[in-house]
Amino acid sequence: MAKYYHGAGRAGPYFEGWYLKCQTKDGRGLALIPALHVDRAGRRSASLQVIADGGAWWAEYPDAALQASEGVFQIWLDGNLFNRKGIWLNVEQSGLSLRGALLCGPFTPLKSDIMGPFRFLPGMECRHGVISMGHTLEGTLTLNGAAMDFTGGTGYVETDRGRSFPSAYLWTQCAWRETRCSSLMLSIADIPLAAGSFTGCICAVLHQGREYRLATYQGARVERWSGGGALIRQGRYRLEAEVLEGRGHPLRAPVEGGMGRIIYERLSAKVRYRFWKENALLFEHTDAHASFEFAEQAYRPDASAVWSD
Repeated sequence: MAKYYHGAGRAGPYFEGWYLKCQTKDGRGLALIPALHVDRAGRRSASLQVIADGGAWWAEYPDAALQASEGVFQIWLDGNLFNRKGIWLNVEQSGLSLRGALLCGPFTPLKSDIMGPFRFLPGMECRHGVISMGHTLEGTLTLNGAAMDFTGGTGYVETDRGRSFPSAYLWTQCAWRETRCSSLMLSIADIPLAAGSFTGCICAVLHQGREYRLATYQGARVERWSGGGALIRQGRYRLEAEVLEGRGHPLRAPVEGGMGRIIYERLSAKVRYRFWKENALLFEHTDAHASFEFAEQAYRPDASAVWSD
């Protein structure tokens, strides 16, 4: 049985967050990240980060404002609710006003935990989860006075928990509709262990009704990765992601439970994905509304409270 919240009673350093990406029918994006943090000193807090094509915002709350369920996907944060049925928002902070409601169609979970046997490795600094590879959306949100109609759009949900984000990592996600919904998520990271480190990858691809899993624990090799994209290979399969253009917005990320690091996410980057089985190209898809992150700095102490364009 899946467990959706692991933070009850946890001492620091610890973080747990949920990433909910919402796209309009024409591809405009909005990402919401409710999260819990416990730093090394035991100070607890909660937050909501909001990312849109025009900027990013941070709202901080006392830890008691966040309540989450272990057995079902449901997060309550200071009057804002996120669950399988939808998202209900009423946020009024300095520089940030976000109101409205979205209804979600049925989630598309993976067949099994994306971490595979990695989830049992002791000392892992970050564990990743995919809650929905894609689902339909209906409703409207108003961000700082501008309405965004998500009816006919697509949602995606994932989660992270642990002590810190990896010192170096790449992440990209994209969902699109042809005859049916296709979706992919790829993450590559330097994984520290007690006896050294290694570069690991996890990847899920949904295409034409089939789920493909490429991962280090299944023999996948990372042939190259950088801020310009990545190429991974596993047996007969090969996946390439190539960033063509896109500008990142600054976000806070966890270091030892505290949110003292700055990363940059391209919420709507232009990325070309190609997926091969041996020499046969299963698909080539270029999307101007893909998400992409690449980070290789472990710590930036100059985090400010709010960012926007």
